[in-house]
Amino acid sequence: MNNFDLIYQSKECKARLGRIVSLNGEVLTPAFFPVATQAAVKTLSPKDLNSCGVQGLLSNIYHLYLRPGIDVIEGLGGLRKFMGWKKPVITDSGGYQIFSLAKLIKVYKEGVEFNSHIDGSRHFLKPEDIIRMQFRVRSSVVLPLDECLKFPVTLKYAEDSLALTNHWAKLSQQAFKECLEKFAYSPLPLGIIQGSIYPELRKKSLEFLIETGYDHFAIGGLSVGESKDLRYNIIDFLSGNFSEGSLRYVMGIGEPEDILELVDRGMDLFDCVIPTRLGRTGTAFTDKGKIVVRNSAFRKDSMPLDEGCGCYACRNFSRGYIRHLINANEVLGGKLISFHNIWWFMEFMKRIRREIKKGSFRKFKKDFLAGYFENSAVLDSDKDDG
Repeated sequence: MNNFDLIYQSKECKARLGRIVSLNGEVLTPAFFPVATQAAVKTLSPKDLNSCGVQGLLSNIYHLYLRPGIDVIEGLGGLRKFMGWKKPVITDSGGYQIFSLAKLIKVYKEGVEFNSHIDGSRHFLKPEDIIRMQFRVRSSVVLPLDECLKFPVTLKYAEDSLALTNHWAKLSQQAFKECLEKFAYSPLPLGIIQGSIYPELRKKSLEFLIETGYDHFAIGGLSVGESKDLRYNIIDFLSGNFSEGSLRYVMGIGEPEDILELVDRGMDLFDCVIPTRLGRTGTAFTDKGKIVVRNSAFRKDSMPLDEGCGCYACRNFSRGYIRHLINANEVLGGKLISFHNIWWFMEFMKRIRREIKKGSFRKFKKDFLAGYFENSAVLDSDKDDG
């Protein structure tokens, strides 16, 4: 049975250590999952990810449904075997992608009708279908269909949207129970808390999910255009309403400063595309901020991407060489920076867990942020594609 165990609660703040117990392996939290939207982390192999210490991945059931198709993945042994990945995989329901990528959407209480963004074909998916598909591909953690609102939205619109998301969550919970008997394995189900920036709606969402039978939660609808202050206020509000033993997963959050602030507020799990998305375009994460390696300042730079990093890219290649690769559109350039960024994020999360255990997380957070912003080496004003 998959579950979440709370291991240690910090005495200085709400930061905590936990463990997701999965049939596919354990995940120590706080943790960051790279995004493998279409069953792959762009440019990186499972061997690369394992060498970086990645504990788990996030894939997207909407994208996998459209291509290659659930039948294909199921027939080839499930998602992890399909990917050649042995550790846990969360499958996002694809609600955000349906509402942001698909065309000609029609929303009903029973589900969503839409045209594929790939070939225009018409589809209708019920919340129950989303759950069944995640069971069929043997996900480690499953998420229900929801409507993810962009910012800003009116209170009335957010209320109506939440009513629909709650209805889908109830249908999804029923489908989950049916699938437990049919498939004879038990992934970890998470309810998704929505409600935009309105605390009263967020509380209503959480209370409904608890009443419906969810024990662990994902927080959706953040990092969609709202200010950091609004984002942190919502997390502050929710953190006082969770039970101690609930897993708290903040979806789509990945900037280091956000991770630190949300860990401080008691959050456990994060995912984001930025390590590889920025890596492919030449931006590397370091303790001193992000550096844009394609800039001309790095043309003759013999330093590694990050002096203190022990990853393969930093042990073997200079900034000058990687800059050349990026500007020459060589795939290796984006791969090396993406590899470094994933390594850096995994080491960052290890440091967070270590500092929580030592009782010095707050000091680590303060010192890290001071160096990360004060010494930032981003040189956006000095671009040179030559």
